Amino acid sequence: MEKVPMTMSGFQQLETDLKKLKNEERPAVIQAIAEARAHGDLSENAEYHTAKDRQGWIESQILEIEDKITRAEVIDVAKLNGDTVKFGATVTLIDEDTEEEKVWQIVGEHEADVKQQKISVSSPIARGVIGKSVGDSVEVAAPGGARSFEIAQLVYK
Repeated sequence: MEKVPMTMSGFQQLETDLKKLKNEERPAVIQAIAEARAHGDLSENAEYHTAKDRQGWIESQILEIEDKITRAEVIDVAKLNGDTVKFGATVTLIDEDTEEEKVWQIVGEHEADVKQQKISVSSPIARGVIGKSVGDSVEVAAPGGARSFEIAQLVYK
């Protein structure tokens, strides 16, 4: 069984999502199915079919989240340190062409959110900087072509 690396906050978010699905979403869809059944003929009942589809989606989400939780390898980023980039690091990169500064935290795949400056450990940028140190220059194969970055800062928080 392959472990899924994630931060503590990512693990807690999975637990919150699972609890919501089991305690709120699942009972609501069961109620919706019961109400739709009460309307009679199920073969032409759009409400029933919509609720059944929703129930299938909820159950698949529950199974997926439970699988991630079971395989979780929770990494406490606050306890990490070192001079090289690894999972959980917050890295400041300077684009060598534009001098633009970007700050990214390397997190698990399901935690990635560009708006919150979190990138997946399997993203091209993360793969390019892992194992490197402050001052190193890295070339990353990005969707718009190869980009070069300098690692300006490395923090574990």
